[in-house]
Amino acid sequence: MSTTTAVAPLAVQDAEALVAAVRDAAEAAGIAVAVSVVDAGGHLLAFRRDERAVLIAGETSTRKAFTALQLDTPTADLVDAVRPDGLFHTLPTALDRPLLFIAGGVPLHRDGRLIGAIGVGGGAPEQDHGFATAAADTLV
Repeated sequence: MSTTTAVAPLAVQDAEALVAAVRDAAEAAGIAVAVSVVDAGGHLLAFRRDERAVLIAGETSTRKAFTALQLDTPTADLVDAVRPDGLFHTLPTALDRPLLFIAGGVPLHRDGRLIGAIGVGGGAPEQDHGFATAAADTLV
């Protein structure tokens, strides 16, 4: 008989705290971003778009979160893979939309298990990745 340890799923309160962490960091840096947090099933738990951010930033943040979730990899690590000669250049998706492999999506783990992902869009790729990574590091 084997036993397994339960891992607490990503809760709405966790997602809202992640969004707040990104919001605070982006505002301190003077950058307008959108933030999306999805759970392990790909359900959007929290979303925020700074009113100064371009509208597409919201869609971008959500796609970054889905990409990080689907591949369990920070999207910053996938940039070379999507170049025309890269491994994932024509990777299809279950959503029948192209994946966005631009830095800013980070998978979320608890006790070594994937529980969701965060996506940030609106800033430069390095900024988005930095905000997402810093927020993910606050997850308890």
